[in-house]
Amino acid sequence: MSNFSNDVLTTLKILIIGESSVGKSSLLMRFIHDRFEDDLGLTIGVDFKTKTVVIDGNSVKLAIWDTAGQERFRTLTPSYYRDAQGAILVYDVSSRVSFVKLELWLNELEMYSNRKGIIMMIVGNKIDKDKREVSREEGIQFAKKYKSLFIETSAKTKDGVEYAFDELVQKIIETPALWENTRYRQTQQLTDDNITDNQSSCLC
Repeated sequence: MSNFSNDVLTTLKILIIGESSVGKSSLLMRFIHDRFEDDLGLTIGVDFKTKTVVIDGNSVKLAIWDTAGQERFRTLTPSYYRDAQGAILVYDVSSRVSFVKLELWLNELEMYSNRKGIIMMIVGNKIDKDKREVSREEGIQFAKKYKSLFIETSAKTKDGVEYAFDELVQKIIETPALWENTRYRQTQQLTDDNITDNQSSCLC
């Protein structure tokens, strides 16, 4: 990242999806605020944050959506997925169940996404844990199967978090069909006020 410019090349919508308690909100907090809280509460509805990054000299604004993994919030699904250019699918390396259920999240993403060729990043989180139920090799093979990027992270120690987001954005920018047609479109200004409150979680 270098040569910061005040002109924003584009605004990208990025989703963070996966089962409850895999660390989605913690990853977001680490990326946005460089903080980690052990007792971070479960997301209620949808959390929404923005951050501007510089990729290859271009300033890119990220609108990052973090949704609750609980079934009772699934009514939010269609609007949540609409117009997203990238998706981070998170599992907990110490929970095989969360890894197995990635298939369901991928199916949901395919069902509701209205953009062809959305860029995906599979993230195995909580590598700081002593107990591991999913090997790195399994994560890599899963990502290859679905033609996704892959990385393992720890929101607690910060390992891999910034790299995960940067790699995803880099790949989106390298795919102009995903964002060029929306670059000059007038869009509604999104703020934290019009999103449901929450209790605020690479291999190419």
